[in-house]
Amino acid sequence: MPERATRQRWTYAEFARLPSDGKRYEVIAGELYVTPAPRPVHQHIVACLLGALGKHADEHSLGWVLPGPIDVLFAEGDYLEPDLVFLRKERKAILSDRGLEGPPDLVVEVTSPSTGERDRRLKRERYLHYGVPEYWVADTATERLEVYRADGSSSAHDDVVTWTPHPGAAGLTLDVPPLFRGFE
Repeated sequence: MPERATRQRWTYAEFARLPSDGKRYEVIAGELYVTPAPRPVHQHIVACLLGALGKHADEHSLGWVLPGPIDVLFAEGDYLEPDLVFLRKERKAILSDRGLEGPPDLVVEVTSPSTGERDRRLKRERYLHYGVPEYWVADTATERLEVYRADGSSSAHDDVVTWTPHPGAAGLTLDVPPLFRGFE
C-alpha cells in the first residue's frame, strides 16, 4: 500500500530534493504520495506503449513519447509523475530541464494494486483540471485500456483502441490484448 504524508504546501524545490530511491514521489493537490517501484508487468505495458506510440510519433514527425519517471509540473502543489506522456512538437516550449511545465497532450498511467483508485479518481481529475486532452488508464486487473478525454467522454477497450494525437494527424490503431500478455 502506498505511503502518504501530508504538509501544508510543497514547493518544487522541496519536491526536487526527495530521494532517488526507486520509489515514485508525487505531490497531488498538495499531498505527497509515495509508491513502491512498479512490478515487471507494469513496466512491460509501459515498454509496449512506448514502442508503439513512439514509433508512430517518430514516423509522422508528431512529437515525443517519454516514459516515466518524468515530472509533470502543473502548479504549486501539483507535481505528477505519469508512466508515459506524449508531447506534440508544436508544444515543445513546455519541455524544460525540470520536466514538462504544463499539460502533455497524452498521459498514460498503468494501474497497480496500490494505485488503481488514485489513477482513476484523483489523478484523472488533476490531469483533466489542468487541460490534458487525453488520459489513458491501462488496467492490469481487467486488461482494458480506459480512455478519458477533456470533452468529458470516456471509453474502455479490451480489443483495439485508436489514438489520434491531434485533429488531422495520422491515427494509430493499437491491439489491446498484447499489452497485457506480459511474460506468458
